[in-house]
Amino acid sequence: MRRLAAIACALHAAAAFAGGAATDDAVAVSAALEPRKMHEECLRLEAGDKRTYHWKSSAAVDFNVHYHRGNEVFYPVKRDAMRGDGGKFVAKTGEDYCWMWTARDKAAKVEGRIGK
Repeated sequence: MRRLAAIACALHAAAAFAGGAATDDAVAVSAALEPRKMHEECLRLEAGDKRTYHWKSSAAVDFNVHYHRGNEVFYPVKRDAMRGDGGKFVAKTGEDYCWMWTARDKAAKVEGRIGK
């Protein structure tokens, strides 16, 4: 599962950068998740960059903000079985960070925003 998430994150980040996506624009999150499926939004942040985020879900999901270094995955934010969350995230190091939602045993509709 981690390997699949790592591949998905890398592909998503590469597609965003290839498309010239600006990292300072707000990202609207809207995802319909089947049971045990995930959705993520990735963006490059440098040390000290801040992003506010908020989201809600129709069913409990696992949520995290993570990044990869080699084969390791680091989770500055990790929450299990949540129906919503929000806050301000501050990058401690320059990384490609991914906000990820994973449905548990029920389908879920996730809506939210990642902004400055």
